[in-house]
Amino acid sequence: MNEMIEIQNASNMSSLPADNVMSEWVRNALDEQHQEAEITLRIVDEEEGLALNKAWRKKESATNVLSFPVGERLKHAPNLLGDIVICAPIVKREASEQGKPLDAHWAHLVIHGVLHLQGYDHESNEQASIMELREIKILKNIGYQNPYE
Repeated sequence: MNEMIEIQNASNMSSLPADNVMSEWVRNALDEQHQEAEITLRIVDEEEGLALNKAWRKKESATNVLSFPVGERLKHAPNLLGDIVICAPIVKREASEQGKPLDAHWAHLVIHGVLHLQGYDHESNEQASIMELREIKILKNIGYQNPYE
């Protein structure tokens, strides 16, 4: 495995998971054909999260995770899979509101973002079911409970 995971912390939050832990979550979510993936994981505050969600999804609020898959393979960067943006304050707030351990919610959202980069989606009930089952399996393998219970 020769993947490259770049973690950019543009957040003012101090209670973030360690980079090596987030990198491990990314590695656990990679399908066999993406083991050498290059991914940027950017942690942001609500201001940047709002700007990105407004620009790319036409939404007037920040969201917990955004994924920006490259799509087709680039000749000059054949392993580039894409970028994931996670809004740290929203992750913290959601974990508290949902009564989930903060690290478990972080793990879920990192894995969710990586699955999006690999083509998983939840636009239909069938696609959502496939993606959720994959998330549940990955999370179980690394010691976390089903986030949908």
